[in-house]
Amino acid sequence: MKFCWSTLMVRNLEESLMFYTEIVGLNVSRRFNAGPGVEIAFLGDGETKVELICNEAIKEVNLGQDISLGFEVDSVDKMMAFVKGKGIDIHSGPFQPNPHNKFFYVLDPNGLKIQFVENIR
Repeated sequence: MKFCWSTLMVRNLEESLMFYTEIVGLNVSRRFNAGPGVEIAFLGDGETKVELICNEAIKEVNLGQDISLGFEVDSVDKMMAFVKGKGIDIHSGPFQPNPHNKFFYVLDPNGLKIQFVENIR
């Protein structure tokens, strides 16, 4: 068995696509209509994807506050400067729980916590 994707319901597909492509750096691998008022986009180049679903009939998305998606970056300090330059607030951090990892969180357009982590060698 292998992990395929994480599905996120989003309020505004264009806003979410901009965040995940411009901020996180994921590429759109597939995008299609999935019925009246429903559009789906898959993002990522590897075998594990992020799936965004926008359904016009759903006005509010319900995200758990204890869930986050993590993405590896080369430098937490550079990524923090980058997101701040894009007008995105740091939700929390940076944290360094051990000498090998440093990370911080931002919120995506729907309020989901996104973790950027640097693995220090």
